[in-house]
Amino acid sequence: MFYNHPSAIVDPGAQIGADTKIWHFCHVMSGAIIGEQCSLGQNVFVADGVVLGKNCKVQNNVSLYSGVICAEDVFLGPSMVFTNVYNPRSAVNRKGEYRQTWVERGVTIGANATVLCGIRIGAYAFIGAGAVVLKDVPAYALLVGNPAKAIGWMSEYGERLYFDEQNLATCPGSGERYQLEDGQVKKV
Repeated sequence: MFYNHPSAIVDPGAQIGADTKIWHFCHVMSGAIIGEQCSLGQNVFVADGVVLGKNCKVQNNVSLYSGVICAEDVFLGPSMVFTNVYNPRSAVNRKGEYRQTWVERGVTIGANATVLCGIRIGAYAFIGAGAVVLKDVPAYALLVGNPAKAIGWMSEYGERLYFDEQNLATCPGSGERYQLEDGQVKKV
């Protein structure tokens, strides 16, 4: 069973996982798939064809348009924005041109960030508030700004990583170790 606030609309055919909470004024369309233990804050829209993995947290005022696919443990900050058409025009129907956007496991996207359609955000990447993401993001990368630029690396625990001369870093929160090699971070 999932919780659905009386003001929310969940269209028949939407798949909602157990222990998911759908709060005030949300709309979940019929072809949406939402995993277990998710939370949709106030005024969230989830379109047909959207997939949310287990334990995703979608904060207030986020619209998930067709083509957005989020793995498990994704955090979408308040009022962040996804797009699904690269070059929209009101007078031109481009519904057949929707581009998929992949958000891999453990990603955090901060408040008011914008994510251009058709890109992949790597696992555990961290997108700062207000960033405008225009291209693929490597796993564990920390991006800020407009356009978004990588300024460092983040751990799975959500802490900044600082690499030593051997390209090794220890997460100050979890104690887990990471290695930076050829512009890629991996847990060791």
